[in-house]
Amino acid sequence: MLSRKENVVMTAVYELCDGSECCLISRSDILALLPKRVSLTADALDDTMYALHLDGYFDMVTSERKGERMYVITLKENGFAFRRTRLQKRRDITFKIALAFIGAVATFIFGLILRGIFGQ
Repeated sequence: MLSRKENVVMTAVYELCDGSECCLISRSDILALLPKRVSLTADALDDTMYALHLDGYFDMVTSERKGERMYVITLKENGFAFRRTRLQKRRDITFKIALAFIGAVATFIFGLILRGIFGQ
């Protein structure tokens, strides 16, 4: 399970790779795609990228180009499945909410039936 920051960074990496297996990404590219509510420093971004690398989402090689740190990313199986996994989790949560709502409605109706039978 990814943390919130890892999830946001992986989303940015996935969008920047745009379906290709290998891509070259700069720190500023990733930081530009992050939402305003998530504030990451360059060092925190390095740590998060390294954690995602260790978790098996992608292979990563860092390099310097014109004084800026660049990441050479090669998506692995977990990286390609990231979008599908995220959609599946969203569907599971939606299903659980719908099931809870149906349970609440059924309980309300059952209560009305019992009140009608035993009258008050």
